[in-house]
Amino acid sequence: MSATTNHHPIAVIGAGLGGLTLARVLHTRGIPAAVFELEPSRQARTQGGMLDIHEESGQRALRAAGLHQDFRALVHPGGEAMRLVAPDGTVRLAEPDDGTGGRPEVDRGQLRDLLLDSLPEGTVRWGSKLTAVRALGGGRHELGFADGSNCTTGLLVGADGAWSRVRPLLSAAVPEYTGISFVESDLHDAEAAALVGSGFFIALGGGRGILAHQETDGSVHAYTALTVDQEWLAAVDFTDTEAAKRAVLARFEDWAPELRALVGRAAGGLTPRHIFALPVGHRWERVPGVTLLGDAAHLMSPFAGEGANHAMLDGAELAGAIADHPGDVEGALAAYEAALFPRSAAGAADSAESLALMFGPDGLDRLVARFAE
Repeated sequence: MSATTNHHPIAVIGAGLGGLTLARVLHTRGIPAAVFELEPSRQARTQGGMLDIHEESGQRALRAAGLHQDFRALVHPGGEAMRLVAPDGTVRLAEPDDGTGGRPEVDRGQLRDLLLDSLPEGTVRWGSKLTAVRALGGGRHELGFADGSNCTTGLLVGADGAWSRVRPLLSAAVPEYTGISFVESDLHDAEAAALVGSGFFIALGGGRGILAHQETDGSVHAYTALTVDQEWLAAVDFTDTEAAKRAVLARFEDWAPELRALVGRAAGGLTPRHIFALPVGHRWERVPGVTLLGDAAHLMSPFAGEGANHAMLDGAELAGAIADHPGDVEGALAAYEAALFPRSAAGAADSAESLALMFGPDGLDRLVARFAE
């Protein structure tokens, strides 16, 4: 990397929910941070999907960020309703959203926009893909980006997701395939909306599932889950949507027609996605001047709804530790990681347990029993 002229005391790699929460809470404490994001703009791709924001984690982070009231205005009415359905279409459990739950649903894109709009102009450096990191000693690092630019920093935070480029500075761990793959689809018809209801919909059976929810615009986003080898998705040509639908539906031949329709009547293409996770309890030894948050630190399966919530709480707690240890980066990181490791291990264990429950023997019966408690 060439000689550097720019220096940022705090450099955050990744403008996801965790990185943005970190920058926002730092801003409220009068501490600037630079956020580097590889996407060219905030509109570069649809953020998609609904998130249930937990009282004890995601909402706690939003309170620290001074955004909880604005967040409440984004809550999707009815989003905490739940339907659990058998492969033959029988509804095994239906719970309404009575407004008293602690996990309201919001649109991920709207939540990200709320965080972005709360930051000073220029905080996020769009189109900044990290390609190289060099330790300079004393906790300082030099960062190189794909556009040829570079900078130095006194505190490097990897908030850059599952395949983090910062993680190797701290850990040799890499995400592993969980055995579950998703095929995502969108539907824009009233029949699908009526089937799914206003909240979260789960159909399970035989190591397979269809998980769905209504978006804020009334459309339905569905995740078809399959217990398959990692190579199975690669063998399906997802550029041929109709052929891809047939390949997925061949795995659901014994399911009710209305459930199969959540794939068969999908509007637009299908999106394949492997589900990866880091080892439960992933941690690292203290390395001067660098740490991780969110999926970079503790990538977990989505089956307990913990990932985004933990990422936001990570950001808020790291910001708090930095503010509470002025001039002492190592003290701040040691305090943050001491709380991070046990908390993230518990969340990752819950997620792994939920995956095993849902896609193991009698998964639907066991899930119904859990919710009935």
